Amino acid sequence: MDNSSPRSYRAACLKLTLTLLGVWAFVSLGCSVLLRAWMDSNMPAVGHAPFGFWMAQQGSIICFVALLIVYAVVMKRLDTKYGYSEEQGAS
Repeated sequence: MDNSSPRSYRAACLKLTLTLLGVWAFVSLGCSVLLRAWMDSNMPAVGHAPFGFWMAQQGSIICFVALLIVYAVVMKRLDTKYGYSEEQGAS
Protein backbone atom coordinates (compact mmCIF):
# COMPACT_ATOMS: atom_id res chain seq x y z
CA MET A 1 0.00 0.00 0.00
CA ASP A 2 1.32 3.40 -0.96
CA ASN A 3 0.60 6.15 1.57
CA SER A 4 0.23 8.81 -1.11
CA SER A 5 -2.55 11.32 -0.97
CA PRO A 6 -5.96 10.79 -2.58
CA ARG A 7 -5.04 13.67 -4.88
CA SER A 8 -2.24 11.63 -6.52
CA TYR A 9 -4.62 8.67 -6.91
CA ARG A 10 -7.15 10.94 -8.60
CA ALA A 11 -4.44 12.39 -10.86
CA ALA A 12 -3.34 8.90 -11.91
CA CYS A 13 -6.96 7.90 -12.65
CA LEU A 14 -7.54 11.06 -14.65
CA LYS A 15 -4.33 10.57 -16.65
CA LEU A 16 -5.34 6.99 -17.49
CA THR A 17 -8.87 8.03 -18.45
CA LEU A 18 -7.74 10.88 -20.69
CA THR A 19 -5.10 8.71 -22.37
CA LEU A 20 -7.60 5.97 -23.16
CA LEU A 21 -10.17 8.52 -24.35
CA GLY A 22 -7.54 9.96 -26.67
CA VAL A 23 -6.82 6.53 -28.14
CA TRP A 24 -10.54 5.85 -28.49
CA ALA A 25 -11.12 9.19 -30.24
CA PHE A 26 -8.23 8.60 -32.64
CA VAL A 27 -9.41 5.12 -33.56
CA SER A 28 -13.12 5.90 -33.79
CA LEU A 29 -12.91 9.28 -35.50
CA GLY A 30 -9.45 9.30 -37.04
CA CYS A 31 -9.20 5.80 -38.44
CA SER A 32 -12.89 5.32 -39.17
CA VAL A 33 -13.71 8.71 -40.71
CA LEU A 34 -10.80 11.05 -41.33
CA LEU A 35 -8.16 8.55 -42.49
CA ARG A 36 -10.48 6.02 -44.11
CA ALA A 37 -9.66 6.94 -47.73
CA TRP A 38 -5.92 6.93 -47.02
CA MET A 39 -6.13 3.54 -45.30
CA ASP A 40 -8.20 2.12 -48.15
CA SER A 41 -5.48 3.00 -50.65
CA ASN A 42 -2.33 2.37 -48.54
CA MET A 43 -3.16 -0.58 -46.27
CA PRO A 44 -3.80 -4.22 -47.18
CA ALA A 45 -7.39 -5.42 -47.30
CA VAL A 46 -8.88 -7.50 -44.51
CA GLY A 47 -10.63 -10.38 -46.21
CA HIS A 48 -12.52 -8.83 -49.10
CA ALA A 49 -13.03 -5.44 -47.42
CA PRO A 50 -10.71 -2.43 -47.72
CA PHE A 51 -8.86 -1.71 -44.46
CA GLY A 52 -10.50 1.69 -43.88
CA PHE A 53 -13.97 0.18 -44.22
CA TRP A 54 -12.98 -2.68 -41.92
CA MET A 55 -11.71 -0.23 -39.27
CA ALA A 56 -14.96 1.73 -39.46
CA GLN A 57 -17.08 -1.40 -39.08
CA GLN A 58 -15.10 -3.82 -36.90
CA GLY A 59 -11.73 -2.41 -35.88
CA SER A 60 -13.10 0.44 -33.79
CA ILE A 61 -15.34 -1.96 -31.88
CA ILE A 62 -12.48 -4.38 -31.23
CA CYS A 63 -10.30 -1.48 -30.10
CA PHE A 64 -13.05 -0.25 -27.75
CA VAL A 65 -13.32 -3.68 -26.10
CA ALA A 66 -9.52 -3.82 -25.76
CA LEU A 67 -9.57 -0.36 -24.12
CA LEU A 68 -12.17 -1.58 -21.62
CA ILE A 69 -9.93 -4.49 -20.68
CA VAL A 70 -6.86 -2.24 -20.37
CA TYR A 71 -8.84 0.18 -18.19
CA ALA A 72 -10.00 -2.58 -15.85
CA VAL A 73 -6.51 -4.08 -15.46
CA VAL A 74 -4.73 -0.75 -14.93
CA MET A 75 -7.39 0.55 -12.51
CA LYS A 76 -7.08 -2.64 -10.46
CA ARG A 77 -3.32 -2.03 -10.22
CA LEU A 78 -3.87 1.61 -9.26
CA ASP A 79 -6.44 0.63 -6.63
CA THR A 80 -3.98 -1.85 -5.12
CA LYS A 81 -1.10 0.63 -5.25
CA TYR A 82 -3.04 3.37 -3.47
CA GLY A 83 -4.86 1.11 -1.00
CA TYR A 84 -8.35 1.18 -2.50
CA SER A 85 -8.66 -2.45 -3.59
CA GLU A 86 -11.56 -4.55 -2.36
CA GLU A 87 -9.25 -7.34 -1.22
CA GLN A 88 -7.38 -5.01 1.14
CA GLY A 89 -10.59 -3.45 2.46
CA ALA A 90 -12.21 -6.82 3.26
CA SER A 91 -9.43 -8.08 5.52
